[in-house]
Amino acid sequence: MPLSKARAITILMADDDEDDRLLTQDALRESRVLNSLYCVEDGVELLEYLRKEGKYASDEPCPRPSLILLDLNMPRMDGREALRNIKSDERLRGIPVVILTTSKQEEDMVRGYNLGAASYITKPVNFDGLVDLMRTLGKYWVEFVELPEHHDD
Repeated sequence: MPLSKARAITILMADDDEDDRLLTQDALRESRVLNSLYCVEDGVELLEYLRKEGKYASDEPCPRPSLILLDLNMPRMDGREALRNIKSDERLRGIPVVILTTSKQEEDMVRGYNLGAASYITKPVNFDGLVDLMRTLGKYWVEFVELPEHHDD
């Protein structure tokens, strides 16, 4: 069975660290993964994006993501609380959330999975590791996983 169904997916990254967001964009480009990447800076902005509220209620482009990359440690609303909100919202709970964080604490991992995260990944320490991770994530979520088509209401 050939894996030739390459398609672009929309990735939404929630991370308060601008350097991490830029490095992830560069790593995705370097890994040649087909995608659109949108970024938000914290859990409050993540939920506004997903619910098309606040600045996202207007003309700001905010397509429904196929995948969310979620940092845990963010201001205003951290990733744990944002994940709880996403998974308790009937319209959003089907979006896969991959926790991508510097935290290696077992408690954070267990809690993330209990809240409904699809995966828990510790951020690589260097750019090459990030490129490898984005290539692997892209291959997995684009070529292997079947994601439902979703049409915005």
